[in-house]
Amino acid sequence: MFPRKEILSRLRAQIAAGKPIIGGGAGTGISAKCAEMGGIDLIIIYNSGRFRMAGRGSLAGLLPYGDANQIVMEMAREVLPIVERTPVLAGVCGTDPFRVMKRFLLDIRDTGFSGVQNFPTVGLFDGNLRVGLEETGMGFRKEVEMIAVARELDLLTCPYVFTPEEAEQMATAGADILIPHMGLTTKGSIGAKSAMTLSEAAKQVQVLADAARKVNPDILVLCHGGPISEPADVRYVLDHTKGIVGFFGASSIERLPTESAITGCVKQFKGLGLK
Repeated sequence: MFPRKEILSRLRAQIAAGKPIIGGGAGTGISAKCAEMGGIDLIIIYNSGRFRMAGRGSLAGLLPYGDANQIVMEMAREVLPIVERTPVLAGVCGTDPFRVMKRFLLDIRDTGFSGVQNFPTVGLFDGNLRVGLEETGMGFRKEVEMIAVARELDLLTCPYVFTPEEAEQMATAGADILIPHMGLTTKGSIGAKSAMTLSEAAKQVQVLADAARKVNPDILVLCHGGPISEPADVRYVLDHTKGIVGFFGASSIERLPTESAITGCVKQFKGLGLK
């Protein structure tokens, strides 16, 4: 486990040196190992990584296919022992009605996680379902409360947000790093087929960043999701926003590279021919 202040000091020094912060999801030990070899700054374990690396869409992590918080603890046994130099964060389902959240966050810390992120998140739900969740005590506010408790426990906090109001709430709760979420990542065999444009994403990221900085001018803000799926996309967002200091990728870090690498490798073997 890396102390929160040490992580933030390292990240701020990196920003001062003109280098972006890159965080990435790890659904398997080999994903985490390779991401660390590539120099990643933060590794995040959450339940959707298991589904994603099993060939299912990341939104499977929002559906009743398993106990999200228990899956993260199971995945920790695979990932934490193999990571040596990189802080690892846990994706925590803050709306989980069957856990005393402070007690669970203590377990997260004792297991060796350095911080948390709010996933699965009700922020990805909209319409009548979202209204119902909010009205029955399973809304985004529970995720804000989870982040506040994690901050009290001195865990690094890196929440997803979807609206200016949520950005303000998370900043007020003490979020260290804010991740404006632009929706399900596009591209690849199981990526979203519809998303906002890259230009729209850059504008929305800026709106959420500005909202958070009204509360905390020092908060770090990364971009994530939707059409922001490859390095060139991140470059565009960094060039068309102010104060965005990096990128957090899940599918972008482990699914898309895996798809292209394995597909290309097999094609090369198949192309050898016989004499």
